[in-house]
Amino acid sequence: MALVTFLSDFGDQDFYVPAVKAKMLAINPQLNIIDLSHRIETYDLAHAAFILRSTFRDFPKGTVHLVAINTTGSMTHGYIGVKLEEHIFIGPNNGIFSLLADKEPGIVVQFADIHVQESSFPAKDILAPIAAKVASGAAIHDFGGPLQNFRKLMPRIPKATKEQITGHVMRVDRYGNLITNISKELFDKLNPGRFTIEFGRETLDRLFSGYDQVEPGDCFAFFNSSGYLEIGINHGHGGNLLGLRFESVVMIHFKP
Repeated sequence: MALVTFLSDFGDQDFYVPAVKAKMLAINPQLNIIDLSHRIETYDLAHAAFILRSTFRDFPKGTVHLVAINTTGSMTHGYIGVKLEEHIFIGPNNGIFSLLADKEPGIVVQFADIHVQESSFPAKDILAPIAAKVASGAAIHDFGGPLQNFRKLMPRIPKATKEQITGHVMRVDRYGNLITNISKELFDKLNPGRFTIEFGRETLDRLFSGYDQVEPGDCFAFFNSSGYLEIGINHGHGGNLLGLRFESVVMIHFKP
């Protein structure tokens, strides 16, 4: 199955998304194109990387992921193809692909000049044709050679000791729930059995299994399906009510 996911900051009120899809379908009408999101805030690489990192492993291996975030910005150093965990990513060399996993990509290809025409709409004119052809059976090596300068961004990493973990909010979702960068793996490694979770002016000394494990208006904390600590208020906007936002500090204190 020729499967392409599509992630962009184009929104849904202009012609940009259907134009990119039309370009791909003109090359292979049998493509199955799945929209991840087109409502990323303009140029917000952190949000886009969060969505892609949270979803790409759920798709079949071999899926092609077309990423059109800040494709014409000053941070972009050409256009690349990346193979990571048996998935293929097509997009700008602006650092977003360095935020998808803790490991290095297996293959990184810089697309050759012959495939990179001058364009004010590179998602349609450059990336869409390559994504469609790779999803149809071509190799990313067919479009360029090894990249010498893979742009990297540094994500926030939790600080951990035997006494505590200091993490940050990575995302406030549309419900106001706060998703942190504290992983269950890290927590389980350090947890002696007793702990308190401190966020804003609130503390909790237990973890729950879901949103509805507390009464409406009460705070919750649990490790979500992606394996990260999520906190919030049942039936309330946790970000607003707790005074927390992107990059706010969340701490876990361990008790011997």
